[in-house]
Amino acid sequence: MSDLEQDWKQWHADREASYGDPLGWVSLTGLYWLTGEFETVADLPGRWKADADSVTVEGFDRVTVLNPVEGAPGILVEEGDRRIEVIRRTGSVALRVHDPKAQTLQFYNGIPAYEPSEKFVATGTFTPYDAPVTVTTGAVVEGLEHHHSAVGTLDFELAGTAAQLIAFGGTGNGLKVLFTDATSGVTTYPAARILTVPAPVDGTVVLDFNRASNLPCAFTDYATCPVAPAENRLTVAVEAGEKNPR
Repeated sequence: MSDLEQDWKQWHADREASYGDPLGWVSLTGLYWLTGEFETVADLPGRWKADADSVTVEGFDRVTVLNPVEGAPGILVEEGDRRIEVIRRTGSVALRVHDPKAQTLQFYNGIPAYEPSEKFVATGTFTPYDAPVTVTTGAVVEGLEHHHSAVGTLDFELAGTAAQLIAFGGTGNGLKVLFTDATSGVTTYPAARILTVPAPVDGTVVLDFNRASNLPCAFTDYATCPVAPAENRLTVAVEAGEKNPR
């Protein structure tokens, strides 16, 4: 087994374990948008309302006021075995419910993926912008927006075709790209896949599309993931990375 295959198998196993977490993405059972009036939400305790500043809860002894941050990971509130996640997206507030007994979790059996191949590892050039540019994309939930900090472009060749992607800032000095390709909506998730790109070295980057990953929305209807920007729609078929799990 090559180093590429061995490293990929470990990465893939870690990805599958992550999504199998009893309180992770696959455990979601609902997404409920709050209004400015107190109301009961599904079978959750208490009554909830939200405004531009905060979330207020009455009749639930664990919490009274919460302040979710726009676009940030949600605030988790314990409710028995479940977790209520409070999120703010495009100014609105929603509750997501994580349940370790969710039927979707019981039926989860991993992430389908293409076998790793050297031909989907591309070396390219990173051209930074003079200053970060905000790129706005839609989301899988109608009416929501995502605002990304684009830091430059990646030029490379894949399957004999010249291509370019807009890169967003990633962890540390790394980069990330949201993209679609000719497999999107066929064998892979239609809205976008994400690829983490290690920090450029002297302007050179390595794009390993074997690690093209699904976003949470590929697994659940209760995520609010972004779609790929129009500039990042590759014409080639990237038959590498994760396939559509549904």
